[in-house]
Amino acid sequence: MTTLEQGRDTRTRILAAARALFAERGYAATSLADIAAAVGLTKTAVAYHFHPKDTLAAELIAPCADDMLALLGADFADRRAFVTALVAFTVRHRAVIRLVMEDLGGADDAPPGSPGEAIRTFRDEIFAKLAGPDPSRETRVRGWAVLGALQWGVVQTMDLPEDSVLPTLTAAALAI
Repeated sequence: MTTLEQGRDTRTRILAAARALFAERGYAATSLADIAAAVGLTKTAVAYHFHPKDTLAAELIAPCADDMLALLGADFADRRAFVTALVAFTVRHRAVIRLVMEDLGGADDAPPGSPGEAIRTFRDEIFAKLAGPDPSRETRVRGWAVLGALQWGVVQTMDLPEDSVLPTLTAAALAI
C-alpha cells in the first residue's frame, strides 16, 4: 500500500469512527482524543487529517448535502413519492441529521454564509415541497409535523437498525 493509499485509509477510518461517535454521543461530547482512541491513533494524528474538529463535521455533512440537492432537484409524481424518498434520505443520513439537529442547530438565527444558513435553506425547501405554494393552515401544520417526526424519529432511534426504522417512519410520515 502506498503512502497516499495509507493516508486515504486513515482518513476513512477516522471519518467512520467520528460518524459512529457523533451518532452515539453527539458532536460536542466527542473529542478528537475520543476519535483517536477509537481508531488506535494519537490525537495529533487525527488533528493532522482534520483540524479543527469542525472540518471533520463538514466532511461528514458533504455527502448528505449532495444527496439533499439531488432529492430537492428530483421530480416526484406526487407528495407520497416525495415523502417516501425524504424518509429514506433521513434514515440513510441519520447520523448527520443528529449532528445537525443537536450540535449545529440554531438555523433560524444563523448568520449569512454559515452552515446554519445552508441548513435553514434545505429545511425551507423541503417544507416547500411538502406543503406546496401558498399552503393552507392545515397543510402548513402537516408539513412541519412531517419534518419534526422525521428529525426526532431518526435522532431518537439511533440504536435501532435502519431496516426497522425505515418502514415505521415512512408509514408515520405518510399518515401525517
